[in-house]
Amino acid sequence: MAEVHLVRDVLDQQVVDTEKGNVGKVDGVVIEINDDGSARVLYLDLGTAVLARRLSTRLADFYERLRHRFVRNPAPPFRISWKKVRHIDVAVHVDIDTAERDAYRLERWLRDHFIGRIPGATRKKSSKS
Repeated sequence: MAEVHLVRDVLDQQVVDTEKGNVGKVDGVVIEINDDGSARVLYLDLGTAVLARRLSTRLADFYERLRHRFVRNPAPPFRISWKKVRHIDVAVHVDIDTAERDAYRLERWLRDHFIGRIPGATRKKSSKS
């Protein structure tokens, strides 16, 4: 793989699976620093909990309380091994099929019960024919 700038090219980019489905956006990058000072990327982290932690520890704590209160058996943040990254262009293309995973249970619940009820929060279908 060519030189990659993690913040510019990877962080906050859309992740696309083998079926060309949108998986989510890269909310975090896990790297390992070796004893000799060299670094290697281990995982891409996806999920609202990761994004909340990146923005604010208080927001992350609030999100975790909400998640554990309303979601039975909450899924951990979704991790994609860096070895599964196939190429990066306007999106991060990965060699996984995400059709059966359930990492975004809380996000769907929030969308259905809260976000969807906010006036103007849902996209209206165009009436153009």
